[in-house]
Amino acid sequence: MRPGGRSQNPGGGQPQPSPAITAAMAGAVDLGALKARNEAAARAAEAPAPTAGEWVVDVTEATFQSQILDRSFQVPVLLVITSARASTAAEMVTSLETLANEAQGRLVLGKVDADQNPRIVQAMQVQAVPTVFAVISGQLVPGFEGTLPDEQLRDFVAAVLQAAQQAGLTGQAATDSVPDDDEASGRQEVPDDPRFDAAESALAEGDYATARERFQAILDAEPTNSAATLGLRQVDLLSRMDAHQDAPANPDPGDVPGQLAAADVAFAADDADGAFRRLLDLLARTAGSDRESVRERLIEYFDLLGADDPRVGPARREMARALF
Repeated sequence: MRPGGRSQNPGGGQPQPSPAITAAMAGAVDLGALKARNEAAARAAEAPAPTAGEWVVDVTEATFQSQILDRSFQVPVLLVITSARASTAAEMVTSLETLANEAQGRLVLGKVDADQNPRIVQAMQVQAVPTVFAVISGQLVPGFEGTLPDEQLRDFVAAVLQAAQQAGLTGQAATDSVPDDDEASGRQEVPDDPRFDAAESALAEGDYATARERFQAILDAEPTNSAATLGLRQVDLLSRMDAHQDAPANPDPGDVPGQLAAADVAFAADDADGAFRRLLDLLARTAGSDRESVRERLIEYFDLLGADDPRVGPARREMARALF
């Protein structure tokens, strides 16, 4: 790892899936990981919102889960990986602290000393310090490497706040509105939640309509339930696969729907790298609504795999470079 570096902008009637698709999806999408993120969301819902004095925190390996991942289900988190060896980093970190305090609790800044926390550096594939990420609802979003002037830092923070708002983060803890005992006892946001068992059973049986209804019922009761949202995305992917039975394996480069279908087929076969490569190349050739469709499909794949999948980080960073 080197100090400094180059800056970058930040119903029962449904047909059964084929055995090959079912087996491939079992490897490509891990609902256990979705439930783990839901556990983090549940912990965040029970925790108080950050207050003055907690908007800028020093992060260690021991506190990364609670201060970064769990907190990111309440408010967006800026994460700066820095080091005393990076002589140009101190001024920018001070500017980030100022912006975090100005936000008055709408975001949190976490600071990681790269020299004291090498396992965080390794897990996040940091190549240089300083490096800045955003974390929104447990998802790691690439920011930039190196330093940026204050004006661009403000633009970056504004973009993170806007993305968090679009993701449903209001900057208020879920405990601002405390449910009564009956509501609390009815909220099951743990891995053994029987509602998820029922939805996943329908999905495994190829009953996409029922699976969709059951995931949607969870969302109707708990609109911020990230695991249910991702469960619906899995239903969407498998449903699309039925329409892709006769899709060409090598569509014309300018055929956006065909390229999206080919990417789905690759992703369902656990060839995430191939799916990412196809869509990232397509992203560079498209504009307007076509480009947005490609970006949304990439985000869907990132969410389905989870931020901890080693294939996600490099693809997400390449997407950010292509977009910004």
